[in-house]
Amino acid sequence: MLTAAACGATDWQLVLAAALHKKQALHSRRESQPTIKRLNNQQLNNMEHSMDRKIEQKKGIRRAFTKKALPFWGGALLLVFILWLIFRDDSKKLRIDADNITVSTVTSGEFNDYIRISGQVAPMTTIQISPLEGGVVQQIVTEEGSRVKAGDVILILSNENLDMQILTSEADLAEKENILRNTMIQMEQQKLSVEQEKLQLQMEVQRNRRTYEAQKSLYDDGLIAREDYLKAEEDFTLSNSRLKLVENRAKQDSLHRSVEIDRMRESLENMRVNMMMIRKRKENLTIKAPIDGELGLLDVVLGQSVGAGSKIGQINNLDSYKIEAQIDEHYIDRITPGLEATFERQSERYQAQIRKVYPEVRDGKFKADFKFMEQQPENIRSGQTYYLNLQLGQPVEAVLIPRGAFYQKTGGKWIYVLSSDGSKATKRDIKIGRQNPQYYEVVEGLEAGEKVITSSYDNFGESEVLVF
Repeated sequence: MLTAAACGATDWQLVLAAALHKKQALHSRRESQPTIKRLNNQQLNNMEHSMDRKIEQKKGIRRAFTKKALPFWGGALLLVFILWLIFRDDSKKLRIDADNITVSTVTSGEFNDYIRISGQVAPMTTIQISPLEGGVVQQIVTEEGSRVKAGDVILILSNENLDMQILTSEADLAEKENILRNTMIQMEQQKLSVEQEKLQLQMEVQRNRRTYEAQKSLYDDGLIAREDYLKAEEDFTLSNSRLKLVENRAKQDSLHRSVEIDRMRESLENMRVNMMMIRKRKENLTIKAPIDGELGLLDVVLGQSVGAGSKIGQINNLDSYKIEAQIDEHYIDRITPGLEATFERQSERYQAQIRKVYPEVRDGKFKADFKFMEQQPENIRSGQTYYLNLQLGQPVEAVLIPRGAFYQKTGGKWIYVLSSDGSKATKRDIKIGRQNPQYYEVVEGLEAGEKVITSSYDNFGESEVLVF
Protein backbone atom coordinates (compact mmCIF):
# COMPACT_ATOMS: atom_id res chain seq x y z
CA MET A 1 0.00 0.00 0.00
CA LEU A 2 2.82 2.36 0.92
CA THR A 3 4.59 1.49 -2.28
CA ALA A 4 1.51 2.25 -4.37
CA ALA A 5 0.96 5.56 -2.56
CA ALA A 6 4.58 6.49 -3.03
CA CYS A 7 4.27 5.79 -6.75
CA GLY A 8 1.14 7.93 -7.05
CA ALA A 9 2.84 10.81 -5.24
CA THR A 10 5.78 10.60 -7.55
CA ASP A 11 3.55 10.83 -10.73
CA TRP A 12 1.74 13.85 -9.31
CA GLN A 13 5.05 15.57 -8.67
CA LEU A 14 6.20 14.92 -12.21
CA VAL A 15 2.99 16.44 -13.66
CA LEU A 16 3.34 19.46 -11.42
CA ALA A 17 6.97 19.92 -12.46
CA ALA A 18 5.97 19.79 -16.13
CA ALA A 19 3.26 22.37 -15.59
CA LEU A 20 5.69 24.71 -13.85
CA HIS A 21 8.19 24.34 -16.65
CA LYS A 22 5.54 25.17 -19.25
CA LYS A 23 4.44 28.19 -17.22
CA GLN A 24 8.01 29.51 -17.22
CA ALA A 25 8.19 29.05 -20.97
CA LEU A 26 5.00 31.08 -21.42
CA HIS A 27 6.45 33.86 -19.24
CA SER A 28 9.55 34.01 -21.42
CA ARG A 29 7.42 34.17 -24.63
CA ARG A 30 5.35 37.04 -23.15
CA GLU A 31 8.53 38.99 -22.60
CA SER A 32 9.77 38.43 -26.24
CA GLN A 33 6.37 38.98 -27.97
CA PRO A 34 4.45 41.77 -26.29
CA THR A 35 1.64 41.47 -28.82
CA ILE A 36 0.59 38.06 -27.52
CA LYS A 37 -2.08 38.19 -24.81
CA ARG A 38 -1.16 37.04 -21.38
CA LEU A 39 -2.72 33.88 -20.06
CA ASN A 40 -4.00 33.76 -16.46
CA ASN A 41 -3.66 30.80 -14.18
CA GLN A 42 -7.18 29.62 -14.79
CA GLN A 43 -6.58 29.49 -18.50
CA LEU A 44 -3.35 27.57 -17.92
CA ASN A 45 -5.20 25.04 -15.82
CA ASN A 46 -7.85 24.76 -18.56
CA MET A 47 -5.12 24.07 -21.10
CA GLU A 48 -3.65 21.47 -18.89
CA HIS A 49 -6.96 19.69 -18.45
CA SER A 50 -8.42 20.16 -21.92
CA MET A 51 -7.20 18.81 -25.31
CA ASP A 52 -9.35 21.13 -27.54
CA ARG A 53 -8.89 24.93 -28.18
CA LYS A 54 -11.29 27.47 -29.73
CA ILE A 55 -9.74 29.23 -32.84
CA GLU A 56 -10.44 32.95 -33.24
CA GLN A 57 -11.78 34.27 -36.67
CA LYS A 58 -9.29 36.54 -38.60
CA LYS A 59 -10.34 40.09 -39.30
CA GLY A 60 -9.18 43.09 -41.50
CA ILE A 61 -6.36 42.65 -43.99
CA ARG A 62 -5.53 39.21 -42.58
CA ARG A 63 -8.71 37.86 -44.19
CA ALA A 64 -7.24 38.62 -47.68
CA PHE A 65 -4.57 35.98 -47.10
CA THR A 66 -6.90 33.12 -46.21
CA LYS A 67 -7.79 30.17 -48.42
CA LYS A 68 -11.26 31.57 -48.96
CA ALA A 69 -9.71 34.69 -50.61
CA LEU A 70 -7.80 32.70 -53.27
CA PRO A 71 -10.65 32.85 -55.92
CA PHE A 72 -10.77 36.63 -55.53
CA TRP A 73 -7.03 36.85 -56.02
CA GLY A 74 -7.32 34.78 -59.21
CA GLY A 75 -10.08 37.02 -60.63
CA ALA A 76 -8.06 40.15 -59.86
CA LEU A 77 -4.99 38.75 -61.59
CA LEU A 78 -7.11 37.81 -64.64
CA LEU A 79 -8.53 41.34 -64.81
CA VAL A 80 -5.07 42.88 -64.62
CA PHE A 81 -3.89 40.57 -67.41
CA ILE A 82 -6.82 41.55 -69.66
CA LEU A 83 -6.19 45.26 -69.05
CA TRP A 84 -2.53 44.74 -69.88
CA LEU A 85 -3.47 43.09 -73.20
CA ILE A 86 -5.77 46.01 -74.07
CA PHE A 87 -3.50 48.91 -73.14
CA ARG A 88 -0.09 47.44 -73.86
CA ASP A 89 2.16 49.17 -76.52
CA ASP A 90 2.28 46.83 -79.56
CA SER A 91 4.25 49.22 -81.76
CA LYS A 92 7.43 47.86 -83.36
CA LYS A 93 10.48 49.54 -81.93
CA LEU A 94 13.99 49.87 -83.30
CA ARG A 95 16.99 51.26 -81.46
CA ILE A 96 19.19 53.46 -83.68
CA ASP A 97 22.17 55.76 -83.37
CA ALA A 98 21.08 59.43 -83.43
CA ASP A 99 24.38 60.40 -85.10
CA ASN A 100 23.41 58.51 -88.28
CA ILE A 101 20.20 60.42 -89.02
CA THR A 102 19.31 63.92 -90.13
CA VAL A 103 16.80 65.81 -87.99
CA SER A 104 15.04 68.86 -89.46
CA THR A 105 12.68 71.37 -87.94
CA VAL A 106 9.23 71.98 -89.41
CA THR A 107 8.89 75.67 -90.27
CA SER A 108 6.20 78.03 -91.47
CA GLY A 109 7.14 80.39 -94.29
CA GLU A 110 6.80 81.40 -97.91
CA PHE A 111 6.67 78.50 -100.36
CA ASN A 112 8.06 79.45 -103.77
CA ASP A 113 6.44 77.16 -106.34
CA TYR A 114 9.20 76.43 -108.84
CA ILE A 115 11.23 73.51 -110.15
CA ARG A 116 14.84 73.35 -111.22
CA ILE A 117 15.52 71.78 -114.59
CA SER A 118 18.48 71.49 -116.94
CA GLY A 119 18.40 72.28 -120.64
CA GLN A 120 20.75 72.24 -123.59
CA VAL A 121 21.25 75.11 -126.02
CA ALA A 122 20.19 74.38 -129.59
CA PRO A 123 19.77 76.60 -132.67
CA MET A 124 16.27 77.91 -133.22
CA THR A 125 16.58 76.88 -136.89
CA THR A 126 18.44 73.77 -138.01
CA ILE A 127 18.67 72.54 -141.59
CA GLN A 128 19.42 68.91 -142.23
CA ILE A 129 21.97 67.99 -144.86
CA SER A 130 20.79 65.08 -147.00
CA PRO A 131 22.23 64.28 -150.46
CA LEU A 132 19.73 64.14 -153.31
CA GLU A 133 21.91 61.50 -154.98
CA GLY A 134 23.57 58.56 -153.34
CA GLY A 135 27.26 57.92 -153.79
CA VAL A 136 30.62 57.30 -152.22
CA VAL A 137 32.34 60.06 -150.26
CA GLN A 138 35.22 61.16 -152.43
CA GLN A 139 36.33 64.36 -150.72
CA ILE A 140 35.46 66.25 -147.50
CA VAL A 141 35.95 69.94 -148.16
CA THR A 142 34.55 71.51 -144.94
CA GLU A 143 35.14 70.13 -141.47
CA GLU A 144 32.52 69.87 -138.73
CA GLY A 145 32.13 73.04 -136.65
CA SER A 146 33.24 75.39 -139.43
CA ARG A 147 31.36 78.54 -140.38
CA VAL A 148 29.89 78.32 -143.88
CA LYS A 149 28.07 80.56 -146.32
CA ALA A 150 25.29 79.57 -148.68
CA GLY A 151 26.79 77.74 -151.66
CA ASP A 152 30.02 76.64 -149.98
CA VAL A 153 31.04 73.09 -150.88
CA ILE A 154 30.90 70.71 -147.93
CA LEU A 155 31.79 67.38 -149.54
CA ILE A 156 31.91 65.65 -152.94
CA LEU A 157 30.42 62.26 -153.80
CA SER A 158 31.06 59.97 -156.76
CA ASN A 159 28.55 57.71 -158.48
CA GLU A 160 29.64 55.49 -161.39
CA ASN A 161 26.09 54.41 -162.17
CA LEU A 162 25.10 58.03 -162.62
CA ASP A 163 28.04 58.55 -164.96
CA MET A 164 26.90 55.60 -167.04
CA GLN A 165 23.36 57.00 -167.16
CA ILE A 166 24.72 60.29 -168.44
CA LEU A 167 26.71 58.56 -171.19
CA THR A 168 23.71 56.43 -172.16
CA SER A 169 21.44 59.46 -172.28
CA GLU A 170 23.90 61.38 -174.42
CA ALA A 171 24.15 58.44 -176.83
CA ASP A 172 20.36 58.10 -177.00
CA LEU A 173 20.03 61.81 -177.63
CA ALA A 174 22.57 61.71 -180.44
CA GLU A 175 20.81 58.75 -182.01
CA LYS A 176 17.46 60.45 -181.76
CA GLU A 177 18.85 63.59 -183.35
CA ASN A 178 20.21 61.55 -186.26
CA ILE A 179 16.86 59.82 -186.72
CA LEU A 180 15.05 63.15 -186.70
CA ARG A 181 17.53 64.59 -189.12
CA ASN A 182 17.18 61.65 -191.55
CA THR A 183 13.40 61.74 -191.24
CA MET A 184 13.31 65.43 -192.01
CA ILE A 185 15.56 64.86 -195.03
CA GLN A 186 13.29 62.10 -196.29
CA MET A 187 10.21 64.22 -195.75
CA GLU A 188 11.84 67.13 -197.55
CA GLN A 189 12.76 64.91 -200.46
CA GLN A 190 9.21 63.57 -200.57
CA LYS A 191 7.89 67.10 -200.47
CA LEU A 192 10.13 68.08 -203.39
CA SER A 193 9.04 65.04 -205.33
CA VAL A 194 5.38 65.92 -204.81
CA GLU A 195 6.02 69.54 -205.80
CA GLN A 196 7.79 68.40 -208.94
CA GLU A 197 4.94 66.10 -209.83
CA LYS A 198 2.52 68.92 -209.18
CA LEU A 199 4.39 71.23 -211.51
CA GLN A 200 4.42 68.63 -214.22
CA LEU A 201 0.72 68.06 -213.87
CA GLN A 202 0.05 71.77 -213.95
CA MET A 203 2.03 72.01 -217.19
CA GLU A 204 0.17 69.03 -218.60
CA VAL A 205 -3.15 70.57 -217.65
CA GLN A 206 -2.26 73.77 -219.46
CA ARG A 207 -1.27 71.86 -222.59
CA ASN A 208 -4.35 69.70 -222.55
CA ARG A 209 -6.49 72.82 -222.03
CA ARG A 210 -5.00 74.45 -225.14
CA THR A 211 -5.45 71.26 -227.16
CA TYR A 212 -9.04 70.90 -225.92
CA GLU A 213 -9.90 74.47 -226.75
CA ALA A 214 -8.32 74.16 -230.22
CA GLN A 215 -10.07 70.87 -230.93
CA LYS A 216 -13.37 72.29 -229.73
CA SER A 217 -13.04 75.26 -232.07
CA LEU A 218 -12.20 73.01 -234.99
CA TYR A 219 -15.01 70.63 -234.07
CA ASP A 220 -17.46 73.50 -233.94
CA ASP A 221 -16.34 74.52 -237.42
CA GLY A 222 -16.71 70.93 -238.59
CA LEU A 223 -13.09 70.62 -239.49
CA ILE A 224 -12.29 67.56 -237.31
CA ALA A 225 -14.00 64.44 -236.40
CA ARG A 226 -15.97 64.16 -233.19
CA GLU A 227 -13.64 61.47 -231.85
CA ASP A 228 -10.65 63.80 -231.92
CA TYR A 229 -12.64 66.40 -230.03
CA LEU A 230 -13.75 63.96 -227.35
CA LYS A 231 -10.24 62.64 -226.90
CA ALA A 232 -8.87 66.13 -226.35
CA GLU A 233 -11.67 66.77 -223.84
CA GLU A 234 -10.94 63.54 -221.94
CA ASP A 235 -7.20 64.26 -221.81
CA PHE A 236 -7.85 67.67 -220.34
CA THR A 237 -10.28 66.34 -217.77
CA LEU A 238 -7.87 63.56 -216.71
CA SER A 239 -4.91 65.85 -216.31
CA ASN A 240 -7.00 68.29 -214.30
CA SER A 241 -8.17 65.48 -211.99
CA ARG A 242 -4.64 64.23 -211.51
CA LEU A 243 -3.51 67.74 -210.59
CA LYS A 244 -6.20 68.04 -207.92
CA LEU A 245 -5.22 64.64 -206.56
CA VAL A 246 -1.58 65.59 -206.31
CA GLU A 247 -2.49 68.88 -204.66
CA ASN A 248 -4.58 67.04 -202.04
CA ARG A 249 -1.76 64.57 -201.43
CA ALA A 250 0.73 67.40 -201.06
CA LYS A 251 -1.56 69.06 -198.53
CA GLN A 252 -2.00 65.84 -196.54
CA ASP A 253 1.71 65.11 -196.65
CA SER A 254 2.44 68.58 -195.42
CA LEU A 255 0.11 68.17 -192.44
CA HIS A 256 1.45 64.73 -191.61
CA ARG A 257 5.01 65.89 -192.01
CA SER A 258 4.37 68.85 -189.73
CA VAL A 259 2.83 66.68 -187.00
CA GLU A 260 5.55 64.08 -187.28
CA ILE A 261 8.31 66.65 -187.12
CA ASP A 262 6.73 68.36 -184.11
CA ARG A 263 6.44 65.03 -182.36
CA MET A 264 10.03 64.10 -183.06
CA ARG A 265 11.23 67.53 -182.01
CA GLU A 266 9.27 67.23 -178.78
CA SER A 267 10.76 63.81 -178.14
CA LEU A 268 14.19 65.20 -178.90
CA GLU A 269 13.60 68.08 -176.52
CA ASN A 270 12.51 65.67 -173.80
CA MET A 271 15.68 63.73 -174.27
CA ARG A 272 17.68 66.93 -173.98
CA VAL A 273 15.83 67.81 -170.76
CA ASN A 274 16.39 64.30 -169.47
CA MET A 275 20.06 64.56 -170.19
CA MET A 276 20.21 67.95 -168.49
CA MET A 277 18.48 66.49 -165.45
CA ILE A 278 20.96 63.65 -165.35
CA ARG A 279 23.78 66.14 -165.59
CA LYS A 280 22.11 68.11 -162.81
CA ARG A 281 22.01 64.92 -160.77
CA LYS A 282 25.72 64.83 -161.35
CA GLU A 283 25.91 68.30 -159.84
CA ASN A 284 23.97 67.02 -156.81
CA LEU A 285 26.95 64.86 -155.97
CA THR A 286 28.59 68.07 -154.80
CA ILE A 287 26.99 68.82 -151.41
CA LYS A 288 26.73 72.56 -150.72
CA ALA A 289 25.58 74.65 -147.75
CA PRO A 290 21.96 75.86 -148.24
CA ILE A 291 22.26 78.79 -145.77
CA ASP A 292 24.81 80.80 -143.83
CA GLY A 293 25.59 79.25 -140.49
CA GLU A 294 27.68 76.67 -138.68
CA LEU A 295 28.29 73.13 -139.82
CA GLY A 296 27.12 71.60 -136.56
CA LEU A 297 27.32 67.95 -137.60
CA LEU A 298 29.01 65.99 -140.39
CA ASP A 299 28.78 62.25 -139.88
CA VAL A 300 30.70 60.84 -142.86
CA VAL A 301 34.18 59.48 -143.63
CA LEU A 302 36.09 59.06 -146.86
CA GLY A 303 34.99 56.02 -148.86
CA GLN A 304 31.64 55.77 -147.05
CA SER A 305 28.63 54.87 -149.17
CA VAL A 306 25.85 57.40 -148.59
CA GLY A 307 22.26 56.75 -149.66
CA ALA A 308 20.02 59.36 -151.22
CA GLY A 309 18.00 61.22 -148.59
CA SER A 310 20.02 59.96 -145.61
CA LYS A 311 21.05 62.47 -142.93
CA ILE A 312 24.77 63.15 -143.01
CA GLY A 313 24.91 66.46 -141.15
CA GLN A 314 23.19 69.68 -140.22
CA ILE A 315 23.75 73.42 -140.46
CA ASN A 316 22.81 75.61 -137.51
CA ASN A 317 21.44 79.07 -138.01
CA LEU A 318 23.42 81.24 -135.62
CA ASP A 319 20.98 84.14 -135.64
CA SER A 320 18.89 82.80 -132.73
CA TYR A 321 18.98 79.97 -130.18
CA LYS A 322 16.59 78.05 -127.94
CA ILE A 323 16.89 75.86 -124.83
CA GLU A 324 15.65 72.26 -124.99
CA ALA A 325 14.74 70.82 -121.57
CA GLN A 326 13.57 67.39 -120.39
CA ILE A 327 10.97 67.68 -117.59
CA ASP A 328 9.59 64.97 -115.30
CA GLU A 329 6.16 63.74 -116.40
CA HIS A 330 4.85 64.56 -112.88
CA TYR A 331 4.57 68.20 -114.01
CA ILE A 332 3.09 67.62 -117.48
CA ASP A 333 -0.33 68.99 -116.48
CA ARG A 334 1.19 72.19 -115.09
CA ILE A 335 3.63 73.02 -117.90
CA THR A 336 2.10 75.26 -120.56
CA PRO A 337 3.53 77.67 -123.16
CA GLY A 338 4.16 81.09 -121.70
CA LEU A 339 5.59 80.04 -118.30
CA GLU A 340 8.73 81.97 -117.44
CA ALA A 341 12.07 80.72 -116.16
CA THR A 342 15.29 82.34 -114.98
CA PHE A 343 18.93 81.22 -115.01
CA GLU A 344 22.32 82.67 -114.31
CA ARG A 345 25.29 82.73 -116.65
CA GLN A 346 28.62 84.42 -115.92
CA SER A 347 27.14 86.27 -112.90
CA GLU A 348 24.29 87.67 -115.01
CA ARG A 349 20.61 86.80 -114.75
CA TYR A 350 18.64 85.93 -117.89
CA GLN A 351 14.98 85.20 -118.56
CA ALA A 352 13.44 82.58 -120.82
CA GLN A 353 9.90 81.57 -121.73
CA ILE A 354 8.35 78.27 -122.84
CA ARG A 355 7.52 78.47 -126.53
CA LYS A 356 6.51 74.86 -127.18
CA VAL A 357 5.59 71.78 -125.13
CA TYR A 358 5.88 68.37 -126.78
CA PRO A 359 3.08 65.98 -125.71
CA GLU A 360 5.04 62.76 -126.13
CA VAL A 361 6.47 61.20 -122.94
CA ARG A 362 9.58 59.04 -123.14
CA ASP A 363 11.31 57.34 -120.20
CA GLY A 364 9.19 59.34 -117.76
CA LYS A 365 10.08 62.74 -119.25
CA PHE A 366 8.68 65.13 -121.83
CA LYS A 367 10.35 67.85 -123.85
CA ALA A 368 9.84 71.62 -123.79
CA ASP A 369 11.50 74.42 -125.78
CA PHE A 370 12.41 77.78 -124.22
CA LYS A 371 13.15 81.02 -126.01
CA PHE A 372 15.16 83.96 -124.68
CA MET A 373 12.88 86.81 -123.67
CA GLU A 374 15.29 89.74 -123.92
CA GLN A 375 18.95 89.06 -124.59
CA GLN A 376 20.87 85.84 -124.86
CA PRO A 377 24.26 85.15 -123.21
CA GLU A 378 27.43 86.05 -125.03
CA ASN A 379 29.58 83.32 -126.56
CA ILE A 380 26.58 81.01 -126.61
CA ARG A 381 27.24 77.63 -128.20
CA SER A 382 25.13 74.68 -129.19
CA GLY A 383 25.18 71.92 -126.58
CA GLN A 384 25.82 74.17 -123.57
CA THR A 385 23.87 73.24 -120.42
CA TYR A 386 21.83 75.83 -118.54
CA TYR A 387 20.08 75.23 -115.19
CA LEU A 388 16.71 76.99 -115.14
CA ASN A 389 14.31 77.80 -112.30
CA LEU A 390 10.89 77.33 -113.86
CA GLN A 391 8.19 79.25 -112.00
CA LEU A 392 4.95 77.24 -111.71
CA GLY A 393 2.91 79.55 -109.48
CA GLN A 394 2.90 82.49 -107.08
CA PRO A 395 4.57 82.25 -103.61
CA VAL A 396 2.19 81.32 -100.73
CA GLU A 397 2.47 80.86 -96.94
CA ALA A 398 2.75 77.18 -95.98
CA VAL A 399 4.19 74.65 -93.50
CA LEU A 400 7.56 73.51 -94.85
CA ILE A 401 10.03 70.70 -94.29
CA PRO A 402 13.41 70.44 -96.04
CA ARG A 403 13.78 67.96 -98.87
CA GLY A 404 15.36 64.66 -97.92
CA ALA A 405 15.87 61.03 -98.87
CA PHE A 406 12.91 59.94 -96.72
CA TYR A 407 10.57 60.83 -99.60
CA GLN A 408 11.84 57.90 -101.70
CA LYS A 409 10.65 55.47 -99.02
CA THR A 410 7.42 57.12 -97.89
CA GLY A 411 6.25 58.92 -100.99
CA GLY A 412 5.30 61.82 -98.72
CA LYS A 413 2.55 59.82 -96.95
CA TRP A 414 4.21 59.47 -93.51
CA ILE A 415 7.26 60.59 -91.56
CA TYR A 416 9.03 59.97 -88.23
CA VAL A 417 8.30 62.76 -85.73
CA LEU A 418 10.54 63.24 -82.68
CA SER A 419 9.04 63.32 -79.20
CA SER A 420 9.25 66.47 -77.09
CA ASP A 421 12.20 65.10 -75.07
CA GLY A 422 13.97 63.88 -78.19
CA SER A 423 14.36 60.31 -76.90
CA LYS A 424 12.36 58.64 -79.65
CA ALA A 425 10.62 59.21 -82.99
CA THR A 426 7.14 57.97 -83.86
CA LYS A 427 5.69 57.22 -87.27
CA ARG A 428 2.94 59.68 -88.27
CA ASP A 429 0.74 60.01 -91.35
CA ILE A 430 1.13 63.29 -93.25
CA LYS A 431 0.13 64.76 -96.60
CA ILE A 432 2.63 66.56 -98.83
CA GLY A 433 1.44 68.89 -101.58
CA ARG A 434 3.80 70.76 -103.86
CA GLN A 435 7.58 70.69 -103.76
CA ASN A 436 10.50 72.73 -105.00
CA PRO A 437 14.25 72.03 -105.02
CA GLN A 438 14.53 73.01 -101.33
CA TYR A 439 11.27 72.27 -99.52
CA TYR A 440 8.15 70.13 -99.39
CA GLU A 441 4.81 71.81 -98.74
CA VAL A 442 3.03 70.00 -95.85
CA VAL A 443 -0.73 70.10 -96.29
CA GLU A 444 -1.63 68.27 -93.08
CA GLY A 445 -0.08 66.18 -90.29
CA LEU A 446 2.67 68.50 -89.01
CA GLU A 447 2.94 71.80 -87.16
CA ALA A 448 5.65 74.41 -87.17
CA GLY A 449 8.30 73.76 -84.51
CA GLU A 450 8.12 69.95 -84.59
CA LYS A 451 11.22 67.97 -85.47
CA VAL A 452 11.24 65.20 -88.05
CA ILE A 453 13.74 62.78 -89.55
CA THR A 454 14.44 63.68 -93.20
CA SER A 455 17.30 61.28 -93.95
CA SER A 456 16.90 57.87 -95.60
CA TYR A 457 14.52 55.31 -94.06
CA ASP A 458 15.99 52.30 -95.86
CA ASN A 459 17.44 50.77 -92.68
CA PHE A 460 14.34 51.22 -90.49
CA GLY A 461 12.20 48.48 -91.99
CA GLU A 462 8.58 48.55 -90.78
CA SER A 463 9.40 50.04 -87.36
CA GLU A 464 6.83 52.42 -85.96
CA VAL A 465 8.97 53.83 -83.16
CA LEU A 466 12.66 54.67 -83.30
CA VAL A 467 14.45 54.79 -79.96
CA PHE A 468 17.68 56.77 -79.77
